[in-house]
Amino acid sequence: MCCSINAQTTKVEFLSDNHALLRVNPTQRYLLLPVQEKEEMANIRVVANNEMLQSMNVRLAVDKVDYFVPLDLQGVKAKEVLLDITFHGDRRTTGPVKDFASWREIRLSASFDASNRERFRPAYHHTPVYGWMNDPNGMFYKDGVWHLYYQWNPYGSQWENMTWGHSTSKDLIHWEAQPTAIVPDALGTIFSGSCVVDNNKVVAYYTSAGQHQTQSMAFSEDNGMTFKKYEGNPVLTSDVPDFRDPKAFWNEEIKAWNLILAAGQEMRIYSSKDLKQWKYESSFGKEYGNHGGVWECPDLFKLDNKWVLLCNINPGGPFGGSATQYFVGDFDGRKFTCESMPKVTKWLDYGKDHYATVSFYNAPENRRVVLAWMSNWQYANQVPTKQFRSANSIPRDLGVFSYGEETYVSVVPSKEMLNVRGNKIKKPTETCEIVVDLKGNSEIVLSNTKGEQVVMTYDGQKQTFTMDRKKSGDIAFSEAFPVETVAPTYGTVKQLRIFIDRCSIEAFDTDGKMAMTNLVFPSEPYNTIKVKGGKATIYQVNY
Repeated sequence: MCCSINAQTTKVEFLSDNHALLRVNPTQRYLLLPVQEKEEMANIRVVANNEMLQSMNVRLAVDKVDYFVPLDLQGVKAKEVLLDITFHGDRRTTGPVKDFASWREIRLSASFDASNRERFRPAYHHTPVYGWMNDPNGMFYKDGVWHLYYQWNPYGSQWENMTWGHSTSKDLIHWEAQPTAIVPDALGTIFSGSCVVDNNKVVAYYTSAGQHQTQSMAFSEDNGMTFKKYEGNPVLTSDVPDFRDPKAFWNEEIKAWNLILAAGQEMRIYSSKDLKQWKYESSFGKEYGNHGGVWECPDLFKLDNKWVLLCNINPGGPFGGSATQYFVGDFDGRKFTCESMPKVTKWLDYGKDHYATVSFYNAPENRRVVLAWMSNWQYANQVPTKQFRSANSIPRDLGVFSYGEETYVSVVPSKEMLNVRGNKIKKPTETCEIVVDLKGNSEIVLSNTKGEQVVMTYDGQKQTFTMDRKKSGDIAFSEAFPVETVAPTYGTVKQLRIFIDRCSIEAFDTDGKMAMTNLVFPSEPYNTIKVKGGKATIYQVNY
């Protein structure tokens, strides 16, 4: 059976109750694919001249269209493009495949409208233009430009089809979307990784997620705008199922390259002289820290005279789901030695929405600048946006401080955030910075006319900071969302900096001893603040 769609797409042929062929005359740049998020995945194999160009999974619309995603046909040299589509799941409850909404709605277009349609899209945080985003990847600084790659799904706003998206910035605040950087291939989709700069060439390492997870590399000779994959991929393999997220860096102390990656619930460390041949040196993690979930997205760097190992874990976070833990110690280029007792667990951020934290390679002024994915795996696919999902945190600079017998990592907003601080205003807005000078025990309540509120409490005796979002707005999309998060302050807090950006609240002790990041989805912006035990100064954020 076949039917005509329109003059541009010639016809669709139905081969069975879950299999169709769509023939497209590529007279326009984009084929707009209709997505319905509640549906099961359909696998689409894109074929031209009898060769498969790509394969992706898309939740093609059955009953109605939530939004469209673009399949870019530019560069396809063929009179006809064939989409070989297989629907997964039980289709008998949704009617015949020939009646699916997809066939009525799919269309060719000269352009794709990516203008914002989401009231919860942050103003001064990095977000993808459209589609799903999770871990920040491959971040580096070169020639005055900050490069951010990220886990991206170009074909939907839920996790799938992992690809490296790419954005650049000159100030860590305003980001410009760049063309897709690294796309899936025969070895698998493209999971998280890192970039280094060597002899003016950018070298990327990433996980190829196929039948097994292996590590691959790619080179760029145009400052990270395009990459050529290494013909000898993969460069690292293992028999461990969860084997991913390589973070490479130059170690001046041993005059060689190091690489750390996650393998199950430990981190493996390698060394190399040429960035191609990697020697296994040691593993770290057994019995240390939190093991409530899989270890992921490591980073290893020196701060002052200490070495810090970042270890992102999911689940196992202090309030459920994903979070970033870390270890402080020594590293000789081969083995990391933690200075704390094995059972000591340290969290970089005590909010619910701070994960996959990694640092920029080659940041200026010897700074250690990090970004995190601002969500939680417990509900990241369900948050109330559709055109896009997820943002990155504001940039943060790391340092170290001592309290008692332990060394901790300090977290402060990067100095670039001061550059966007505007005039003082009287009331909170959906995009503002609030500086609160504390006089002791304090309570800060943000609220709106709908009765929605976020309550933040500082207890000087207990040395804790708490944020309660159980009445913050829309909390119905996940039972794991309404929560109160609590952070130790490691001493007295005298001043807080609180950043609000439409769907997020990030609170910092000005001295860097506490950070807390939580999403919120109020039905209208919080426009009232009440402070007990302190004084608030509110600033516009100029974006």
